[in-house]
Amino acid sequence: MQVRGRNLYAVRMSTDPKSLIRIARESGDTETAEPVDLGARVRALRKERDWTLEQAAKQAGLARSTLSKIENGQMSPTYEALKKLAVGLEISVPQLFTPPQQEKINGRMAVTRSGEGQNHATVTYEHDLLAENLTRKKMLPYRARVRARNMEEFDGWVRHDGEEFLYVLTGVVRLYTEFYEPVEMRRGDSAYYDSTMGHNVISLSEEDATILWVTSLS
Repeated sequence: MQVRGRNLYAVRMSTDPKSLIRIARESGDTETAEPVDLGARVRALRKERDWTLEQAAKQAGLARSTLSKIENGQMSPTYEALKKLAVGLEISVPQLFTPPQQEKINGRMAVTRSGEGQNHATVTYEHDLLAENLTRKKMLPYRARVRARNMEEFDGWVRHDGEEFLYVLTGVVRLYTEFYEPVEMRRGDSAYYDSTMGHNVISLSEEDATILWVTSLS
């Protein structure tokens, strides 16, 4: 496949979609999960249900003294005891060792005004990164102006980890994917796909089409 504007692509390939995703991942802070205190976790689950030790022990089919020792870290329960605990608490065994999700609402929000997105241009697309100042994002949202008009303008498939959502804002595009027939999409159409599968988008409009892309980062 011959590539038009290959030298320009080589100069700008550091801002292709794959690199944008890498940059977004590296811009966030690294968080290390703390080990779960089984006793404290069991106690918290019991109190969430407003159960006494006696009630929880009866529900799990364990002696009260056994449950008390587990909660206070005075004994390591057998797998059979863990299964009884999980059944009694109506959860799975792995959830005993999983910290509760979203213990508090952190209220994070980022607003990007029209025209304020951080711009990254390539031969085939012009990207405006959205919510750029928000760290530790789970998703990378960006608006793209589709410059490409045929597949020969790409240096092969774009592919990267995660999943991706595409929504057509203006114009008409054609979505090419590695394992499916090309799909023509118009304003309001959307697609959700595995982004490890090769994919490219071209504009079929006289003017450059615009799309919203949201890519997972974890």
